[in-house]
Amino acid sequence: MALADVLTPALDLVFPPRCPLCGEGTAAQIGLCGACWGQLVIPGDPSCGRCGRPFGSGVHLSDGAVCAPCLAHPPRHDGIAAATLYNDTSRKLVLALKHGRRIALTGMMARLMATKLAQIDEEWLIVPVPLHRWRLWRRGYNQAALLAADIAKLRGARLVVDGLVRRKATPTLGGLGSKARTRVLSGAIAIHPRRGESIKGKRVVLVDDVLTSGATSNACVSALKRAGAEKVVIACFARVLHEALDVM
Repeated sequence: MALADVLTPALDLVFPPRCPLCGEGTAAQIGLCGACWGQLVIPGDPSCGRCGRPFGSGVHLSDGAVCAPCLAHPPRHDGIAAATLYNDTSRKLVLALKHGRRIALTGMMARLMATKLAQIDEEWLIVPVPLHRWRLWRRGYNQAALLAADIAKLRGARLVVDGLVRRKATPTLGGLGSKARTRVLSGAIAIHPRRGESIKGKRVVLVDDVLTSGATSNACVSALKRAGAEKVVIACFARVLHEALDVM
């Protein structure tokens, strides 16, 4: 019997399991209550064959159909695997992990992300979006790296936690347009000098907590592709697609 199985009943007695969002009682220490689970929006099919953008349940399209944004600007990545769409509920989870130091949430969030990565096996590399060392020092951890570590365990893939480095500190991108975001991130993200050979010719999952405009992930994908990565799939817990929420 595992030590966790022995200790869990005592832990539940002293600290009754509660939903981390609303405080309602739950059956286990890890997880949300039924009401909060029901408020998460899980993207499904039909979806874009390139980026996974959901088209809506009432839309009938052939397999491999591509959304208008991907047709207009073909992405460098090889797909996006989003566990949820960004709404009030997923936002609270992201903020609790990123700024509330609720690192115990990573297990649950990573499991939801891993369900969207069924094709991943031991041949893949798992690489988190990097934080600059100053921000890492202030926060104490990189939430993307924590999620990446759990996904690597769940899928049996190899974690390369320092595959990417952020060479310069960048301001918060909120409120900036796409061109301004690209300009701010120019030259900010690169392959770790000692990890280039391990990435060359490999298939990579790039992990982050939230995918907003895609500026940061695009900079990471570009760095990985320049290093010779064969394929780069972006995995995030929450993807900002406000228009998709209206059709789900």
